[in-house]
Amino acid sequence: MTNKKLSAQAIIALKDTLPLLYWKRDHLKDFLKITLANNEIVNYLDWSGTKRVTVKELVDRMVNRPDIYSEDLLNLFAAVTDFEDFENLTFWDEDGNKRKAAKEAVRKLRTFTTGHIQLSKEKEEAQKRKSEFEKKIVSHKNHKEDLEKLYANFKLIASNNNFQQRGYQLEKFLQQLFNLFEFETTKSYKLEGEQIDGSFILEGMTYLVEAKWKIQVNRNDLAIFCNKVETKFKTALGLLVTIDGLTSEAISPFFKSVIVFDGVDMISVLEGKVSLQDLILRKKKKADETGNIYLNYYQLS
Repeated sequence: MTNKKLSAQAIIALKDTLPLLYWKRDHLKDFLKITLANNEIVNYLDWSGTKRVTVKELVDRMVNRPDIYSEDLLNLFAAVTDFEDFENLTFWDEDGNKRKAAKEAVRKLRTFTTGHIQLSKEKEEAQKRKSEFEKKIVSHKNHKEDLEKLYANFKLIASNNNFQQRGYQLEKFLQQLFNLFEFETTKSYKLEGEQIDGSFILEGMTYLVEAKWKIQVNRNDLAIFCNKVETKFKTALGLLVTIDGLTSEAISPFFKSVIVFDGVDMISVLEGKVSLQDLILRKKKKADETGNIYLNYYQLS
């Protein structure tokens, strides 16, 4: 299905239907994040108004950028037209009108998408898709809960005034974070004359990790870590995790083998604004393009 084949009635019907599926905004956000491959768009929507206004913004953005969202738009239509479980509305629906309106909106949307989406006619296929969707919901929920636990642990570490102890706690915390995002990792290890706080592989690239949480990292600290990275194979890069950032004098055009991950980045990941993989890859891409190794999440946006 391409956006050109979608009728205006189908787009309008989608905008009318989505706000009716869930009463709570958070449930609608979770539904969208699970359904859309390019789900970062959900974080950039304005959720301060009504669900209807937010949904209109979402659909309009997707329709206007078919180069990015054509497949996601198809998936969204398919997920909504297959929607059958309206039990989430029961608590707020004493007279049944909310469920009735949602079911009617889904039925109407199906009439506009006939010929665009091949709806499953066999119960087995419908059940399979439902089962897979439920697994995604459970997986998303578990990931979200685990992320919240890590965030709580991060706050506890931040309250520790023993800087040396806090540094060790950060190393362990990073290993847990990498595991949550299913990185292929190595724990901290020692080589002759140097300590490596761990490593991971992302898109075929090995990243050596240096974890610091005491004061802002200075030029000398950064130079030492760069040297650790540059004495390894050419496919290695460095990820310097420094919660308090760098001093203004630290950055040098000669430091081209590392990227910097600071406290702003960490909180953005822990709050679910961006996945750890996406943020690291965006940092690497920006460093490749500009040579700037230190841009946090908000500066990349």
